[in-house]
Amino acid sequence: MRLLIQLRPSAELVAAVADPGITVRSSEVLGESGGFTLDDSYTPVLLPGVGPIASASGGATYSAALEDATVLVRGEIPDDEITPGIRLLNRSATVTGVFADPVIENNLTCGGTPAVGTWHDIESRLHTTQLGTAGLTGAGVALAILDTGINAAFVGKVRGTPPAIDAKRSWNPAGVTGAPGEFPVAHGSMCAFDALIAAPQATFLDYPVLQSARHGGSVMDGLLSDAVAAFAQLRTVLSDQPEATRALVVSNSWGSFSPQWDFPVGNPGNYSDNPSHPFNVIVGSLESAGADILFAAGNCGRDCPDGRCAYKDQPIGGANSHLSALSIGGVDNTGTRVGYSSQGPGRLSARKPDICSYTHFLGSTAFGATEPDTGTSAACPVAAGVVAAIRTQWSATALPPARLRDLLRNTATDRGAPGFDNDYGYGVVDTAALLAALQRTAASV
Repeated sequence: MRLLIQLRPSAELVAAVADPGITVRSSEVLGESGGFTLDDSYTPVLLPGVGPIASASGGATYSAALEDATVLVRGEIPDDEITPGIRLLNRSATVTGVFADPVIENNLTCGGTPAVGTWHDIESRLHTTQLGTAGLTGAGVALAILDTGINAAFVGKVRGTPPAIDAKRSWNPAGVTGAPGEFPVAHGSMCAFDALIAAPQATFLDYPVLQSARHGGSVMDGLLSDAVAAFAQLRTVLSDQPEATRALVVSNSWGSFSPQWDFPVGNPGNYSDNPSHPFNVIVGSLESAGADILFAAGNCGRDCPDGRCAYKDQPIGGANSHLSALSIGGVDNTGTRVGYSSQGPGRLSARKPDICSYTHFLGSTAFGATEPDTGTSAACPVAAGVVAAIRTQWSATALPPARLRDLLRNTATDRGAPGFDNDYGYGVVDTAALLAALQRTAASV
């Protein structure tokens, strides 16, 4: 079983891990590990400390101070030695937690059904002409696509102009080769194309976390530990931006489909239902620092579930149900929920999905000339593009991520039962209503 180990080593080692100019190996942090096979290719990750609950809504506070931070490493224990192996790890004075490192997979599904409309129809649904007239194009906004990697030339050929890729701020997990914007045409290219619909001038950061280096993996799955490292890197991207114009949108069209990769619910190492899992902590800390984080709700809807779905109920788990992230369900061009879009309640936060966005349209053609961009995999970057467009003029400092999430929920077009419901969340994204609400806010300041 793959594991993440949380440690509090010496202050000198914590400081070294925090310093981007110093290379620290995992073996220097963990030392002797008994039956635990350490992955020394994994760069140790600094995890912020979690403070007390900040408000009645459940938001936590985070501290990156060296005395509060811990360090994460990863490795593996044979399946038949998990219990004694974890017991041995916990005997170490520096180990503070042992957590699951589940497989994460993309959310593409429901092939074989034809596209409903084209991406030009989605442009109309999102009122992109109105956004463009208001200068909301995503210009200057960093939009990170955590996926299989982007092929910028392919996306540009379909759209007419290639997306802007910031190679300097892009990042590869350990063991993944390839240059930003030059990965094979796959799921990540679809996601980039779909984000461009509302934010054609956004600057893309390419984070190929689904390019798995694990034995037996495919180009469509990865390990949660790589996502932890990616979010740690994105924290640096965010903090390097001027506070007055700070804007980072993070699109995640993936999730964990099966509890077989996880510890049982209630176990302190569990991911799906545990807000203290390192990835759930680092998601909250990045949002607290000013990032807009979006996750696909998943494709385990009762009408047409993905064959990989192994949760009998409440399939929106882990960070896909995080209080500090937008969980995105899927509707087609008519505004009707697609049968595979996962239904709530969520596991970390019950009111999930937050909103729905558009999917199942003919767009990137990444999987064939007539194949739709589908799954909540497409809905998530479409919504991320809307957020990036808004960030063109409203920085995270002027409009904190929590406030923007509230506006997106409050202005969504209600579908299903009145108010929140487990099928549509608060409704379908409505950019015209959102823009009107923002303009009213600006006029009242």
